[in-house]
Parts: sequence; C-alpha cells; structure tokens
Amino acid sequence: MTHQTRTDSYSPLKRMLLVSMIVIPFIPFLLVMASGGYFFYSSIENKTINNMKRIVEDHRQVIEFFLEERKTDLAWILNTYPVEQLSQADLLRNIIVHLQAKSPAFADIGLFDENGVHVAYWGPYQLSGKVYSDAPWFQKVMQDGWYISDVFLGFRKEPHFIIAVRKDDGNRKWVLRSTIDSHLFTDFVERVRIGKTGEAYILNKEGYFQTERRSGGRLMSRDPEHEKNPDFHTGIETFLQKNNAGDEYLYATAWLKSNEWLLVVREEKSEVFQSLRMASLLSLLILAAGGMLMVPLGFYVTGRIIQRMEKMESAKGLLEQQLIGASRLAELGEMAAGFAHEINNPLQIMKSEKALIDMVLTDMIKTDHIPESENLTTLMDSLSQIQLQINRCAKITQAILKFGRQGDPSPQIISLPEFIPEVTGMVEKKAAVEGIRIIRDVHEDSPKIYADPGQLQQVLLNLYNNAIDAMIEKNDPEGGFLRIQTRPDPAGAVEISVTDSGSGIRPENLKKIFSPFFTTKPVGKGTGLGLSVCYGIVQSMGGNLSVASREGEGTTFVVTLPAYKG
Repeated sequence: MTHQTRTDSYSPLKRMLLVSMIVIPFIPFLLVMASGGYFFYSSIENKTINNMKRIVEDHRQVIEFFLEERKTDLAWILNTYPVEQLSQADLLRNIIVHLQAKSPAFADIGLFDENGVHVAYWGPYQLSGKVYSDAPWFQKVMQDGWYISDVFLGFRKEPHFIIAVRKDDGNRKWVLRSTIDSHLFTDFVERVRIGKTGEAYILNKEGYFQTERRSGGRLMSRDPEHEKNPDFHTGIETFLQKNNAGDEYLYATAWLKSNEWLLVVREEKSEVFQSLRMASLLSLLILAAGGMLMVPLGFYVTGRIIQRMEKMESAKGLLEQQLIGASRLAELGEMAAGFAHEINNPLQIMKSEKALIDMVLTDMIKTDHIPESENLTTLMDSLSQIQLQINRCAKITQAILKFGRQGDPSPQIISLPEFIPEVTGMVEKKAAVEGIRIIRDVHEDSPKIYADPGQLQQVLLNLYNNAIDAMIEKNDPEGGFLRIQTRPDPAGAVEISVTDSGSGIRPENLKKIFSPFFTTKPVGKGTGLGLSVCYGIVQSMGGNLSVASREGEGTTFVVTLPAYKG
C-alpha cells in the first residue's frame, strides 16, 4: 500500500476526529464554564453579603455594649451614693471626671427629683433648677426605670441624646441623667470603614439621623434615601437600593436599642461586587482563549493521531517481534525463579553435608585421630569459608524467590523484650545527638505477640522518629526524653506505649492525626502518610493505635496488639 493510498483511507477518520476534538469538547467546556461561573459568582456574592452581615452584627453588638455600659455606670452611681451626696456639686464633678476617663462620650451629669426639678448638675451649661416634668425623656424614665433618648436639642439647643436611670428611695424617686456627646458617638459608629464608599450610620424609627453620615446627612435631619419610615425586621436584612443620585448601594441593616434605632451599613454596589465583575471578565477571557486554543489543538492532535496510526501500521511486524521477545523474557524470569528454587535444594544438602563433616572432624580431633597442625587449621578455615559462601548463595536464592512474592506479610512469634531493644537501637545515635534520653521500660514477662516483624518495626520506627522531631521542634534545653513501655492489657492484649516530652499536638488536630495526607510538619518535611499507614498496619494485625496529647507537654501513642495464646 502506497503512502497516498494510506492517506486517502484515513481521510474519513481524520474528519471524524476533527469533529470529536473541536465541536464535541466545546459543548461540555461551555457548560462547565457557564455552570462554574454561575456557582463561582453566587459563592462570591454570598460571601460578600455574609461579610457585610458579619460587620453589621459585630458593630451592632459593640454599640449595644457601649450604651448598656454607659447605662450600667449611671445605675451603679445612683445606687452606690446617697442622694444627699449626689446633690453636692463637688461629688458630681469627681464622678463626671471619672466617667470621662472611662469614656469621653460623657458630656455632663445631673440629678432630678420625682417632679422633674434639676436638683444638681455639673457640666458646661446652666441647667440647675430647670424643670423637666413635661419632657418626654423624663416621663419615659419615670415609667420604665431607664431610658436612652433619640437625639434632640433641649434647653441647650445643641444635638445630643441622654441616658437616664431611676432609683426608688422610699417614697421618693430620683433620676440620674448624663448627656452623650453626639459627635463623639458619631465617630464611634463611623469606625466601620469598608473600602472607599462603605459607611455606617444610625436612624431612628421615623428615619431621622441619630449619627452623621460620611457621604452627607446632618444630625436630626431625615434620611433622603428613605421616603417612608424604616420597616421593622428581625436579624440582619440586606438589599440593593439606589440613592437620589442614581448610585446603587448594598445595604445591611439591623435594629438596636430595643428596636428604637436602626443601624445601617452600606457600600456602593460597583465597589462591593468589583471582584465579581473581574471574575466574569476572567471567565469570558478563559472561554475565548479556550475556544481559540481548541481549533489549532484539534488539528494538531488529529494530525499526530493519524501519523501515529500510520507508524503503528508500518511497525506492526516489529511490534510482533517485540511481543515475542517480551514473552521470552517473562519465561526467563519464571525460569530464574525455578532455578533459584532448584539451586536452593542442593544448597541445603551441601549445608547438611558440611555440618556432617564438621561433626566428624570434631570427633576425630577429640579422639586424637587427627593431631593439631597448620594443615588442620587451614582445613578448618576452608570449611568456614564454605559455610560463608553457602549462606551467601542461600541469601541470593531467597532474594530471587522473594521478588516474586513482593513482600507478603509473614507473621511470627515475637518476644517484645528482645524485639524492642533491637528497634530502639536504630534511633539511639540520632537521639543522642539531640541530647534526648531513651527510657526503656520493657517488662521481661511481657506477653508474646504474633505479627510480621518488618511491619511492626516500621510502625515503631515511625513513632520514634515523630517523637524525636517533636522534641527537636520544642527546642527543650534539657533535650527531653523518649519512653518506650510495655504492659499487659486486662482484655488479653499487649500495649506498647511511645511517650515523648515534645511540643504536643493541638486539640483540633488530634481528631485528624490518622487521616491520610494530614501533617502538622512544615511543607517539605512530611507527607501526611506515616501515621495513616501505621494505623492501617496495626489494624491489619488485629490491634489498635491511639494517641493522647497535651499541647506543650508531650504526646503518647499506644499500640495495642492481641497477645499470642499458642
């Protein structure tokens, strides 16, 4: 078949591949981009709104706490000092100085009798002797026992609001009132700054400003953005609304002061959702770039596939030869395993015959049939060398046979008093370099276990190394200690505990310590697989791996394995 003939035979396939590589993938790509963009847009939008809600909730709590604390201060003063002392100007002066040191928002303080007469006053105005019996705030505090007013002018003709509390003293009633500086309170409320256009302010139930608004809004003037009184709602409400200039804002509102004031936090929509616009633009760019890449990529991949198919067809004979060669290699591998097995048998015979020679030679030496000589010494050395080479050959054949088994577990009876010191010895030098003491508390009567020694060694070494790393991280000047202890479990098991004096594990990490890929070590220091693998190994042995730790004090891992009952 000529090259032109092969090319013509692949033309229908080439057209089908082009359709499959360009048109068909573009449909799910478009759907994925559309759905991903929608969910991403919704996620950012919800995150932005929830962030605004969190800001409003936090600020609402701060303002409520501020007002409650001022009210509590006045109630404490009124209930602590006798009325006769509060009537003295010097005491009121000392009290207001103390209150202003705690919060500069306190502007003055005054005492009133039950008839609304200003009995005593300390502040920048001449208000002593004035009668407030008809004032709404006075009537409210006499009725409810306390009152926080809206901003009003009063006798001083300056915007302010008051906090007042009542005390019942026998047959008489007294009221202690303090004025809160509205400008300082406005500064306190305006601490919320979100971007360039974000701002916070307070309205009363009629929609009048109780604090000034950064973008324009005087105290006691009506909010031009609210043509009607604000609607009451529970919790935090968010909505979009345009102002009189046509700018759209995202609002978040919450009622406070027993539903008398409305806290408003707002930010221009164009600024709030700027990241959304960027995300939408980025999605469109990705969609356009993806479409532009699909066409040349489709032609390129299609051409590569056709070329590969042509090469595969021309190399079919060579591939068949390679398969035959691979089959022969596989057979050779099986033969190698068979040779190793067959060689192992004569090696065992040679080992037995060598042992027989040793025994006969020893008997002849003892009965003086063979006197001590240099030749005898040479003969004994040769026998030792034969034994050494037999052992080497045995190890080689075992390695070949083990290659086929690929590390299958081989459980055996393990004596912990013998096994643990061997494993511990592998980390003694590393611990000594760091000044870490290793304490072995392994009882000689510890029950034996039935497990794979290699797997148990892997578990213990991992726990040892983790413990040493934790103590190095703690940087204890005394170095620290690593205690390995065994003890029988009442349920018929054996517990192997590994305790260190390291940095410990945080409580939130204890629940995830055995999860795959979870690690508390820095990037590049751990994979998060060690403890997960150890946990699986111990579980496969029919045991359990648990941990107890206190941050900054150390950690204890306990390996619980069933005792051997043979």
